[in-house]
Amino acid sequence: MIDPLDVAIVATYLVAMIGIGIWASRKIHNLSDYMLAGRSLGFWLFTMLMVGSVCSGMSLLGVSGLGYNYGWPTIWEQIFVPLSIAFCIIFFGVKINGLAKKNGYLTVQDYFVHRFESPKALRSLSAVSGIVVSMIYLAGQYTAVSIVLMWIFNLPHWLALIIGVVIVTIYTVIGGLYAVTWTTLIQGLMLIAGVLIMAPLVILKAGGFTRINEVMSAGNPDFVQPWVGSGVFTLPYVVSFSLLLMIGLACAPHVINNVLAVKDTKMFKWAPLVAFLIYGAVMFLLKFGGFAGIVLVKEGVIQLPQVKNASDFVFIYGIQSTIPNIVIWGVFAVVVLAAVMSTTDRLMLTIGTYFSWDIYKNILKPGASDKQVLRVSQISVAAAAIITMMLALDPPAMLVWLIWAGIGIMFATFSVPLLAGLYWRRATKEGALASMACGLAFSIIFGAVTYFKIAPLPVHFSMFGVVIALIAMVAVSIATKPTPEKVLDDTHTGWFIQLN
Repeated sequence: MIDPLDVAIVATYLVAMIGIGIWASRKIHNLSDYMLAGRSLGFWLFTMLMVGSVCSGMSLLGVSGLGYNYGWPTIWEQIFVPLSIAFCIIFFGVKINGLAKKNGYLTVQDYFVHRFESPKALRSLSAVSGIVVSMIYLAGQYTAVSIVLMWIFNLPHWLALIIGVVIVTIYTVIGGLYAVTWTTLIQGLMLIAGVLIMAPLVILKAGGFTRINEVMSAGNPDFVQPWVGSGVFTLPYVVSFSLLLMIGLACAPHVINNVLAVKDTKMFKWAPLVAFLIYGAVMFLLKFGGFAGIVLVKEGVIQLPQVKNASDFVFIYGIQSTIPNIVIWGVFAVVVLAAVMSTTDRLMLTIGTYFSWDIYKNILKPGASDKQVLRVSQISVAAAAIITMMLALDPPAMLVWLIWAGIGIMFATFSVPLLAGLYWRRATKEGALASMACGLAFSIIFGAVTYFKIAPLPVHFSMFGVVIALIAMVAVSIATKPTPEKVLDDTHTGWFIQLN
């Protein structure tokens, strides 16, 4: 039976998010305001936006679910996911932010156009790729929203999905990045407080760290190893897994575009460390919460639901068994929703921005007014919500597999062109096009090999796409005409990092 107090708590939170969207809409006067919050983000708004963009449904549900299924060999994501924020800021943000202010970039595609002198081909390929991978990633976030609403309100998956999609779409459409940033700040603070309070309680309920490790070791010795000798999470897989998380998330469209909105690059000095410490603490506690779930299930304290992705429920069921208070359940539901929505809204805005600015304005209708582009962006956000909601109707067995698929395609598609464009002066337009196209195509091909279990792969499927993309970049760039020196100088290309 649904408790009215739970309904009131969650409803209040959702209405508050919409209220922030309405407030933020009053600050929007042009495209830069909608897409980049007027390039006005201060230290804490930017830092929490970066944490919120990376912290997602995977963090609260997928991380603990993965720990429940595989144990300690999965601990590497607790190091390399937080490191992705630092990697993005240091290796991408420091250069791109200064260029964005000087040249008026609204998206990372504007950088690609400038650096590789490709106003149509590379912009189109990059924008379409960004939209595709963001929608795959977004489907995973909506699955997480659904899990929370299913749990707290006993709703069917399809209805929970619709409710979550409608709420996030409303405040993202009307408030743009201003709304996304302020809701993310609030959501981030709620997430941190909720995890710091509730995860230790779940761990104590399972008997503490020593007891948890003893049960894990007795059940499966591989669960207490840093990696395993065969199957998933062997040493080669762990290495590819770590690179995937650190670099793949760093170049993800919904993450890298945040660096364009910072008011002052001096904020980049401490933001990487602060973001790593905040997110790292949250991630480790959630992973240990998944380990605790192994004990709680084994001892019959909790019983997971009979659904395909049952492990994704382990942490929230652990909370339910630890704190048998209906008020706390409602509060925790809000904490989980906060984590999920902090990434979901940024993904939706990224999709809308890429379609309206990069495809509609710069490819299909160059003469479009700012008002028209803004309207197209809002419509695109709503359309993306509907499409990805359909994709999320049938989620995979574990939420993290869907999330990793999105990150993996991002890694293979964007990492080589971005790093080569920023640091290798011999990289050319043709090399960037070949690299991006090969990375996208081969990551999808090898991803299908993994998904349909055609053949076992020794590393994450994205590594094949990255290696082929790198070969394509080097071979094609060397075989084609070099980029003019003036363009290279104007785009700060070379082996250096400096604050502008």
